[in-house]
Amino acid sequence: MGARHRIGALSVAVVAATGVVLSPATASATHPAPGRTPLATGYGGAVVSDTVESTQAGLAVLRRGGTAADAAVAVAATLGVTDPFVAGLGGGGYFVHYDARTGRVSTIDGRETTPRAGDDKMFIDPATGQPYPFATAVTSGLSVGVPGMLATWERALKKWGRFSLADTLRPAIDVADRGYPLTPALRGQIVSNEARLKQFTSSVELFLPGGSVPAVGAVLRNPDLAATYREIARTGTRAFYGGAVGRDVAEATQNPPLAPDATITPPKGRMTVADLKAYKTIDQAPTHMRYRGLDVYGMAPSSSGGITVGEALNILETSDLGGLDRTQALHRYLEASKLAFADRGRYIGDPRFVDVPQRALLSDAFAASRACLIDPTRVIPAPAAPGNPAAPGSCTPAKGTEAPDNEVHTNHFVVSDARGNVVSYTNTIEQLGGSAIVVPDRGFLLNNELTDFNFAPTQGTAPDPNLPAAGKRPRSSMSPTIVLKDGRPWLALGSPGGSTIITTVLQILVNRIDLGMSLPDALAAPRASQRNTAATTAEPAFISAAGGLTALGHAFTPQAEIGVAAAIEFTGHGKLLAVGEPTRRGGTSAGVVFPTR
Repeated sequence: MGARHRIGALSVAVVAATGVVLSPATASATHPAPGRTPLATGYGGAVVSDTVESTQAGLAVLRRGGTAADAAVAVAATLGVTDPFVAGLGGGGYFVHYDARTGRVSTIDGRETTPRAGDDKMFIDPATGQPYPFATAVTSGLSVGVPGMLATWERALKKWGRFSLADTLRPAIDVADRGYPLTPALRGQIVSNEARLKQFTSSVELFLPGGSVPAVGAVLRNPDLAATYREIARTGTRAFYGGAVGRDVAEATQNPPLAPDATITPPKGRMTVADLKAYKTIDQAPTHMRYRGLDVYGMAPSSSGGITVGEALNILETSDLGGLDRTQALHRYLEASKLAFADRGRYIGDPRFVDVPQRALLSDAFAASRACLIDPTRVIPAPAAPGNPAAPGSCTPAKGTEAPDNEVHTNHFVVSDARGNVVSYTNTIEQLGGSAIVVPDRGFLLNNELTDFNFAPTQGTAPDPNLPAAGKRPRSSMSPTIVLKDGRPWLALGSPGGSTIITTVLQILVNRIDLGMSLPDALAAPRASQRNTAATTAEPAFISAAGGLTALGHAFTPQAEIGVAAAIEFTGHGKLLAVGEPTRRGGTSAGVVFPTR
């Protein structure tokens, strides 16, 4: 395997890119590790996630008799090792669960919260009276919200698990100890964050051993994270929420370990150990709406995902998309998304701080008032104005205000078990690399979730629902979704991608339900994301086939990739179709417990 050396918290051994380092605890001769394949069919449970090691961890738990919730925690913990720039203990997320015994869909809001010292002016630079530049705010302790990831795992296991937290952390500990090969995708993330990582000594030690980016195929170990997981396994989540780990987290936000040659002076964070002790997840009802006879369940606020996807589907249900040509079907998809995003910006925030008219936003009457704005011959000028869900009004388009879009990236995976339970779980540290601050000697990055707040009011004379406040959860676009057909699971899906998450989930649903695509084709199809802006962000393959749309007035801004979706389709008689990405982010990993051809 080559010479191995320890530099800071990272041990690197150069091996061939195919030399995946696995352990007896998570692989065996009878159940070989799944490769990086985007498609798997079979029985007994399924996992689709970003990395081979995390998919393998989930399948290993399922084979031991674990539930979908048990496997989901194992997947999430392992992603904290192998996908550290978008997942891990320093973040949070939303957990959507279908319980086969009761037939109910439930959710856990594990979103990060604002420290008690936060307020609506926390992102205003006192030296200038103006909002901090986004780049300044991100790479600082000020951007770090109180992490909800570990509390979500604990809550999910208590509600739906069979195994202990210690049991579900074992695969991740093993991978962190033994190592995993650096993929081109992860290396690219390190390269794109190199300048930020170099600002902090702990981040250099973990990701830039010897001061440079490791080569693809280098085996990365993270003994500090393994030790942190062991401490949590031994002493429970209190190690994080108030104990030794928590003290290190608070210290890193207030006094980041700046490198001697750092070129930034970041604003200090406000998180304390008391904030960590006070953190609580929230059990809440999912969003629910009917679409073409299907029951679509999503995440309610503090996420905007469930409402915005649901409103757009309600608007689209007023048209027979399947009976339209491709141009008209996609035109309506883009316009419905534009209108739903206008309403998202105006009305959706943390419901413990703002009055979110969820029922009205998801009503058929409001959808009809928005659908009538869609002209089949031309685009609605953007930014479109929000509607009034309390008094649906005129069918004359009005000009709105364009809101900032600070969300960047996340991580999504799906799991099912042999009992029929299903998990759709989106978790994140927000931007690729989060705040870029690795907690010293703990092996994980801290989030920058608080930059999902608007730094200053964005809604003109109307109240802005997404300004920071003490204890408040920033608005998110994460959209973990479960779709039931005749009361039983049919689809589970979601995606990373900041605010493009909403449009990715929406487009996959339209592709599968209305346009008749198979699930693999629905995920692989070129994507476009209209978020109430003058130009629609789109992948090059979408733009190249968009002549009919440009004739209607659509303009496009190219983006190489949009989203990294994961989905499971339940095809009947217990058979599963697990689908990931064939090419985006280098392809993702799908696996089933008992594969079939």
